[in-house]
Amino acid sequence: MRLAAIDVGSNSVHMVVADLGREGHLEVVDRVKEMVRLGRGCFASGRLSGESMDLAVRALANFQLLARMRGIDRMRAVATSAVREAKNRVGFIRRIKRETGLDVEIVSGEEEARLIFHAARHALGLDGGPYLLVDIGGGSVELVLAKNGRALWMQSLKLGAARLTQRFMNGDPPSRQAVRALEKHLDAEMGAYLKAARDAGAVIAIGTSGTINTLVAMARAARGEDFGRLHGARATVEEIAALSRKLLKLDVAGRAELPGADVKRADQMSAAAVLADFVLTRSGVRELVACSWALREGVLLELARATGLRHTAEVRKRSVEALAARFADSNQHGRQVARLALVLFDAIGPQLKLPAQSRELLEYAGLLHDIGHAIDHDRHDRHSYYLIKNAELFGFDPAEVEIIAQSARGHRKQAPRAETPNGELPNRENRHVVRALAAILRVADALDRSHFGVVKGIDVTYTPGRLVVGVDSVQAQADLELWACETRKDLLSRLLDSRVIVRAQSTGG
Repeated sequence: MRLAAIDVGSNSVHMVVADLGREGHLEVVDRVKEMVRLGRGCFASGRLSGESMDLAVRALANFQLLARMRGIDRMRAVATSAVREAKNRVGFIRRIKRETGLDVEIVSGEEEARLIFHAARHALGLDGGPYLLVDIGGGSVELVLAKNGRALWMQSLKLGAARLTQRFMNGDPPSRQAVRALEKHLDAEMGAYLKAARDAGAVIAIGTSGTINTLVAMARAARGEDFGRLHGARATVEEIAALSRKLLKLDVAGRAELPGADVKRADQMSAAAVLADFVLTRSGVRELVACSWALREGVLLELARATGLRHTAEVRKRSVEALAARFADSNQHGRQVARLALVLFDAIGPQLKLPAQSRELLEYAGLLHDIGHAIDHDRHDRHSYYLIKNAELFGFDPAEVEIIAQSARGHRKQAPRAETPNGELPNRENRHVVRALAAILRVADALDRSHFGVVKGIDVTYTPGRLVVGVDSVQAQADLELWACETRKDLLSRLLDSRVIVRAQSTGG
């Protein structure tokens, strides 16, 4: 089934198209956006301008044409802050229906926050926490405090970047008095909610809007990194504060020229940066993480009847299997390696001091370790890393994706890296997990060196100083697998500080 979601926002109108697979996995196949600025002047006058409505209707007519060409089965269109507050909203919605055939539903702020939360939960899992979700739109800001995949509270506030720019940022660049007035307003309108997030122990802020993505992209550019894929990218509270100070010194032309900036958002980025800095500082979080899924994707999930019906673990597994199917067809080798790796983990996980939750990540690394063959055979391990890192793996936080990707890369000759340029594995525990999982994967991969599945099972016995892996190949010969293990067991031997013996096991088969 092919689905589409349209978001008629205060700055832009967006459409996202996705295919719903048989197992419930959503794969985005198209995105389109037009900047129409419905919120320009609306928050002061209370009315949508004729020019912005013309642009929006024209864009939506094109979206409807694209939907027909794409063969959409189900579609839902929603409108947010600017439209829901406009006095002439009814006439605008009727005009859209008359000229494009689209039925646009005006959603409340609470519904907007709920859809954003469901999208972020699907994309990042949100296990642990608490996390503070922040969506900075043109007209409103949605805040959600989430813990262990549940929303503790949700709020929609009339504090969007376009609204704040129109009300407070009259100078270019704005005056200090204007900035102080803006900060005083933010304190009055959202200070209590941010204090509640701080008191609850919020650890990370997750941003789910184009404005947040732009800020994170600019922070990454400021530290000399390639922009790359923004989903899961991070910026520290110090970086956002420094970026806010820089933006406040520049006029709109100067802001547009900054690396990572979105030219179409340049006029609103000073207010957006002050807002983001205020949220991070007052809530006590130390990092801002970009999430590419937001309102539109929440609408898709509603259409797919996925949200609330499936557990995060199922979302994660389907996401991994969809990626494997895309690059490795039936992936029989990956499934065999994952199966054998889990047997090894269950036998020696405690000796390797591996946390229980890393078992699931090992399985996924095993399923995906060879997908890089779709690009190049000789350096397939590096390509596997790249594909895993840049795929939309849903339900995982960025550190989990990095562990899976690095473990998969380390299944071959390349030793797992101690750290990454983006710093996703800054702590010693995660770096150890990567090395240990890669060591297990090397042996598991060797146990299917022929890719014929000749190893039916393994019997693992560990005593201090000695690990014995008995290989059951029934009637088939596993000579190639036994030979491969001799060349791939060194890392596991070092980590266990033990001799590793892999030998054929006598059977009655």
